[in-house]
Amino acid sequence: MTVRQAFEGALLEILRTRDLVAVAVISVLFYAFYYPAPYAHQVVERLPIVVVDADRSVVSRAIVRNLDAAHEVEIAANVSDTAAAKALVRNRQAEGILVIPRDLGASLIQGRSGGGIAIWLNGAYLLRAEAVGKTIGTAIAATVEERLAGLAGATAIPITPVVTRPLFNTTEGYRDYIFPAVANIILQQTLLFAVARLVAERRRTGRWQRGMVLGVWAACTTIGTLSGLLYFGLVFWLQDIPHGGNIPALLLTVPLFAATVSALALTVGSFVRSGDDALKLLIPTSIPFVFLSGFAWPLFAMPGWVQAIAWTIPVTPATHIFVPLNQMGASLGEVAGAVAVLLAQLAVFGSVATYRLR
Repeated sequence: MTVRQAFEGALLEILRTRDLVAVAVISVLFYAFYYPAPYAHQVVERLPIVVVDADRSVVSRAIVRNLDAAHEVEIAANVSDTAAAKALVRNRQAEGILVIPRDLGASLIQGRSGGGIAIWLNGAYLLRAEAVGKTIGTAIAATVEERLAGLAGATAIPITPVVTRPLFNTTEGYRDYIFPAVANIILQQTLLFAVARLVAERRRTGRWQRGMVLGVWAACTTIGTLSGLLYFGLVFWLQDIPHGGNIPALLLTVPLFAATVSALALTVGSFVRSGDDALKLLIPTSIPFVFLSGFAWPLFAMPGWVQAIAWTIPVTPATHIFVPLNQMGASLGEVAGAVAVLLAQLAVFGSVATYRLR
């Protein structure tokens, strides 16, 4: 069998076999729109909070006014003690509590140290907690700046404003942070499942021939490349996720990633007895790979042996390639280390797969 025949036969089998097309094509399209959907409204609005104002001064009222003007939160109640405020949070009627201590205004004006403002946040929803905490902090800072600006005018003390501008995740939203990294997991796992099952089933039914390796490898690499370009091009554009930082480098590295994952899948398919066994082996790996890829928890903070395992998985260097290239506009030289790891994986997995399947 020629390489071309093996290439065409593998593509047709993937597209004609229900189980394979469901994993390699339909799942890729499904996750492209299903996974980001819960985070579509990634900037939270009008989350209720409770205020316990024990000061009742001009400063405390100014803090509450600035807080109420923010679109992220709304004042759900103004209670007299923290016990009542905590009860509202436990009953899910509020997402946070702001406690303003007595004599805060006088302490601020006179420059005296004293009890600070207390903030309690509901940590069950990290995105909400972050938004509430940031909004409360901004309102307090704005109020303090207003008061100190008046003092500065009398004493000629300059006050320099601090302006924070996000560089890459411009919305500071959860979707724009998580989906570019999870997309690499989706691309790896869908291709890995489909190719390993294809090879294992051909071997089980006696349809595998020694001359098929390069053709099947090329066919699977083609499918993985098209899936990657679909995500990093059309899907990221439709989902309005930061993208397109370094297109030429992506055109070089996406096929490399697809070829590496395909080689790993060929290797796995050469060891298992059937397609079902391949899926039983690979499906439980998805969640560990998410954490090993290094976006949920930085690799340098992991134990050395965990880092060593992580760098043997294609998605780890892929995450350190595609996120910088796509979202940050990095150059190919800046991700050269991760590219070298991916090339090494390609050489190892490709050699093992070729040896086993020939």
